[in-house]
Amino acid sequence: MQKREINPTDWLEGFNINHGIEVTGAKRVLYLSGQTSNAADGAPLHAGDLVAQFKLAWSNLEDALAAADMAPSDVVRLNIYTTDVDAFMAAVDELVPIYAEEGCKPACTLLGVDRLFEPELMIELEATAVA
Repeated sequence: MQKREINPTDWLEGFNINHGIEVTGAKRVLYLSGQTSNAADGAPLHAGDLVAQFKLAWSNLEDALAAADMAPSDVVRLNIYTTDVDAFMAAVDELVPIYAEEGCKPACTLLGVDRLFEPELMIELEATAVA
């Protein structure tokens, strides 16, 4: 499998993301549902703490990847849904290393939404991985 980063400009480098990723020769594609800061029993955790919610959502995403014998470096697309874009951008220096240190440099979209499926949730991470 080959992955080629597509970056006509370099301004997204500060967020450790790409404008696009071309994949050739992949044998498996994993489409992950949105991962949130929910415990194994479904209870939402870390109300009001966007960074803690992101960390747990990322951990849940890593668990889903591992269940498919994949790793964060296999993620080519990451959609981030948040109920507070301003808070997300204020914390971006703390959030980017969470996925960057795991080898994840995806094409990425940040979307502001009114709410998620549980009112206290502030972050949802939806990913596509290839291997």
